[in-house]
Amino acid sequence: MARKRRIGKKLAKSLLPIVLVLVLAVIGALALLVYSLTRPPRRAYLVTPQAFSQISGPVLRVTDETWPNRDGTVARGWLLRGVTGAPAVMLLHRYGADRSWLFNLGVKLNETTHVTVLWPDLRGHGLDPIVGWSSLGSYEGEDVGAALDFLRSLKAESSEQLIADRVGIYGVELGAYAGMRAAVADPSVRALVLDSVPASPDDLLHTILANDVGVDYNLLRKITRNATRLYFLGRYENTPSCSLASSLNNRAVLLLSGADAGHLRDSTIALKECFQSASSLDVDTDLPLTGFNLPSAPGEQGERYDRRVIDFFDRNLR
Repeated sequence: MARKRRIGKKLAKSLLPIVLVLVLAVIGALALLVYSLTRPPRRAYLVTPQAFSQISGPVLRVTDETWPNRDGTVARGWLLRGVTGAPAVMLLHRYGADRSWLFNLGVKLNETTHVTVLWPDLRGHGLDPIVGWSSLGSYEGEDVGAALDFLRSLKAESSEQLIADRVGIYGVELGAYAGMRAAVADPSVRALVLDSVPASPDDLLHTILANDVGVDYNLLRKITRNATRLYFLGRYENTPSCSLASSLNNRAVLLLSGADAGHLRDSTIALKECFQSASSLDVDTDLPLTGFNLPSAPGEQGERYDRRVIDFFDRNLR
């Protein structure tokens, strides 16, 4: 018996280094996975204000702006000023996209309604981002709040405040979630267009894991969730979108989605039951095109989508 115990101890000692190596390998792989998920893919902008002006003819007065976030970092975006005293609309892109994906929609919105338009790059997004990482919604809501502060600080040439006390937010996926978080804390946000809203940051994390990494197993989901929480040292928040929606009192809301949004269409359909206190709620979740693929949309489909969004803001921000 004593001999068997000695053999067992020797075997355990010999296996211990292998087990430690395997554990360290798993930890390293998880750290690399979370690191990559919080660093969205980056590419050249689809269009810039300068390139757009060369194509369209008239020179747009779009300026490159920066402003402070509430955590001390710096945000950036394009700004197109509207008529003094008109409302403002902020356009928020999805994970893995950037401000240029919504540029054409913003120009049409300004031309049609004369509102001020702001296109922020959400943190971690765009070409050479100032902040190199995304929090998948936790910090982004505060960032949108800081962008609203920036809009309110703008002055017209007459030194009057540029924008009215009414703001609209358009957001796709991550942008929709961040916009909802900001709107809960800011009553000046009177109208929201929310396209393909994730049920929570965890839901967004699972979507990215499946779409961008190409794997979707329940065990991996759970491990990745826990690793992400550890990575953000307790600053990762997973407030459900339904909880945010139930807090948005007296707001006009337009929910949009379609088949190209995958399971986010289902989460958007479910979300309509949560807007019990909205002043108005319009829902269209059978679109042939969503904000996911807006830049590559055929002309007629893209025009119909843009017109739906513009008419909603025009009607609810007057």
